[in-house]
Amino acid sequence: MKAFAVTAIVAFVAYLILTAGSGHLALWSIDEIIIGVILSIIVGILSRGIFVKKSYRMLNPKRWLFGLAYIGPFFIAMAKANLDVAYRVITGKIRPGIVKISPNLKTDLGITMLANSITLTPGTLSVDVDEKSNDLYVHWINVKDEAMKKMPRDYRYVCKNFPDWIRRIAE
Repeated sequence: MKAFAVTAIVAFVAYLILTAGSGHLALWSIDEIIIGVILSIIVGILSRGIFVKKSYRMLNPKRWLFGLAYIGPFFIAMAKANLDVAYRVITGKIRPGIVKISPNLKTDLGITMLANSITLTPGTLSVDVDEKSNDLYVHWINVKDEAMKKMPRDYRYVCKNFPDWIRRIAE
């Protein structure tokens, strides 16, 4: 029952966000709110076991605040990476390679968030995940010498402090 309620509420909030500004009552019409409730109940029934498993840790508001706070450092890192890639395109100074990093994340959600953050950052691409050790293989546009000397690879060379933020959110 708890999984159904959580899934239905999240689906309803997502529906409200996606349809905002299309009605008369505040931002929605009465018909839209009724349809949203009906659709959310249907989604809650059909997918209650998909979105919410045994753990409800992502319902903690503190984790959502950390998630919102993570947007700032992520966008700053993305802006720096954009400038770095532009510099490398103009000068031709690239040294591509695939490196293995050990971010020490334990949950699938954490690994997925890190892999997506790395892939969204220009100049890096998540290639594979070692499911036994949760290590990531990352294609990097400019592999630095000091990163190659450190074993095991320090993730800070590739993805700065992304895993530290993600650990606060997902674990």
